[in-house]
Amino acid sequence: MNKWLKALLFLLGAALLTRLVPFSDWFRMLDTMVHELGHAVATLLMSGRVLRIELNPDHSGVTYSVLTSGWSQLAVSLAGYVTASLFAMALFYGYSRQKQAAGLAVISGLALASILLFVRSGYGLGWLIAFIVVNALFLLIGGRIRNFYYLLLAFLCLEESVMGPATLLLRALTHPSQAGDAANLAQLTGVPAMVWALLFLVISMICAMSALQWYWKDRKRSRQPETMHGSISR
Repeated sequence: MNKWLKALLFLLGAALLTRLVPFSDWFRMLDTMVHELGHAVATLLMSGRVLRIELNPDHSGVTYSVLTSGWSQLAVSLAGYVTASLFAMALFYGYSRQKQAAGLAVISGLALASILLFVRSGYGLGWLIAFIVVNALFLLIGGRIRNFYYLLLAFLCLEESVMGPATLLLRALTHPSQAGDAANLAQLTGVPAMVWALLFLVISMICAMSALQWYWKDRKRSRQPETMHGSISR
């Protein structure tokens, strides 16, 4: 089977399965948090100023910022979806290295940074506080339960990192002016929003393929019988 088709079918299957996990929809906000943090960090790197980030119950988010040039706006508009795709890939890399505890600590650190620097009120603030508490509980529990929780977050981020650009592409085809970051990029460059949305989707699929390769490699390794190596003292 073609590896891209296999990856797509695996993602569709994972998307269906994760929806059977109680409260999984609530955790999908993690992808939105990372997306908006991507915009915020890019703004700071472009010497701009981040006013605030809003995270909404429908999993949408907005980063309010002040930028001085068109090139800065271009970089910031590109950052959101790309950051989310790279972050999902990084989670699976951490899983392949058995770094689930460190990964949860990093995720919690990002949530805490969001509270301290960007998210000041509303639904997003409450969600971030609750999310940090839940992460802390799973870190304390440890073991397989913690690892399952980490893998759930990883798959949710992976699915959302692909579904976000796919939804954006559909919106760019039907209502180009409402296509979020793609619409902003189209206004800045004159390149149609559909092209930008397609670029985001391609990047997300490349990152998803790398993430799944790490996951499949780890699963294959875990099924192999252990072999003992050593020497006998005489």
